[in-house]
Amino acid sequence: MNMREFVEFLDEKGLLIKIGRQVSVRYEAAALMKMLDGKPILFKNVKGFEMSVAANVCSSRELIAMGLGIKKNEIISRLTKAIDHPKEPKVVEAEGYEEIDADLTKLPILTYYPIDGGPYISSGVVVASDRDLGLNASFHRMMVIGKDEVAMRILPRHFDEFLKRGNKEFAICIGNSVPVLVASAVSAELGKSELSIANALAETNLMEFDGHKVPEAEIVMIAEMTDELHDEGPFIDLTETPDIVRKQRVARIKKIFVKKDPIFQALLPGGLDHKLLMGMPREPTIFREVSKVCECKDVLITPGGCSWLHAVVSIRKKGPDDGRKAIEAALRGHKSLKHIFVVDDDIDIHNPGEVEWAMATRFQGDRDMIIRREPGSSLDPSSDLETRDTAKVGFDLTIPWGRDKREFRKPDLPMKLDLKDYLE
Repeated sequence: MNMREFVEFLDEKGLLIKIGRQVSVRYEAAALMKMLDGKPILFKNVKGFEMSVAANVCSSRELIAMGLGIKKNEIISRLTKAIDHPKEPKVVEAEGYEEIDADLTKLPILTYYPIDGGPYISSGVVVASDRDLGLNASFHRMMVIGKDEVAMRILPRHFDEFLKRGNKEFAICIGNSVPVLVASAVSAELGKSELSIANALAETNLMEFDGHKVPEAEIVMIAEMTDELHDEGPFIDLTETPDIVRKQRVARIKKIFVKKDPIFQALLPGGLDHKLLMGMPREPTIFREVSKVCECKDVLITPGGCSWLHAVVSIRKKGPDDGRKAIEAALRGHKSLKHIFVVDDDIDIHNPGEVEWAMATRFQGDRDMIIRREPGSSLDPSSDLETRDTAKVGFDLTIPWGRDKREFRKPDLPMKLDLKDYLE
């Protein structure tokens, strides 16, 4: 399903909240997104714009699974398979698009919070091309600084490498399918296309605009990186705290193509949409690393840990050091992790109460904790702001080796009953 089909699907399922009252792109829409976080929304009447705005479309694992056409418990295995076995997408003719003025003021770009440096495109997928490396798709927040200019937050990763190789022109896609959104957040190795990963998740054809191959999206913009720098920020990031102001590169929008009656996609900074799309694709990489040293059963990047800094790892323990090995491997799998909790496979890692129960009943701080100080995530406001050094802590919450497991497990029901026999 493309974005429009997915929104229609959610509507048919009775899951879409449609807001017909007029809302402003300045704070009002974002406030409603925050109040309804976890529930998909369609703003049908956006003040000053003809476009409707879809929001919160990936704000739960259930929604993401629906968009991928799978069950919720299949996400990690399906994503792992797609990363390991990407499929080159077909290129089809672009149909149903028209070119409009390259004027960002014509798009309902939201200003999310009063602290923001300006209106932000937060859901845009940047697609860059290189003759040798192929296609790269990635997320980059873009602060609007003029009718045809944005300041882009670009970390020293793959898109930065594409720019250094002289690929100054690129595409920005807004209103993408769920497979494209999920795959674009994956940290694949340089030269492996995220769009091939998207195509392995679900059929994802590419179209060509001005020589750029892009996935189907509601809005496709052609941009060119300039030699200018501009202040970017503040911006509320995953931690729901403001990221600092930095000098960032300026891109100029050259062309804008839109579908008929396009739907603009908004993504709430620090909201569940943001957290799941950024954090969840790290779970397969952690799973892969932990599986190299012990039997890994499941991985969860937790929303309470900003979907970036905390992970819970479930293992089937077969040796005394498996818990500690899993901690070390998880840190290799996602270098931004700050706290890792390793549990036995009888613990439901999606239930914070069970994880805390494992800590209360199976953990001893002087025996089962690993602490190291090393560079962590730039998103952690409590780390050293210059070096980004942080204390990383691993908690082995597994049953102590050599002890009778029955001493550490909750009992089953005393007898099997059918509640329907007892309740009116």
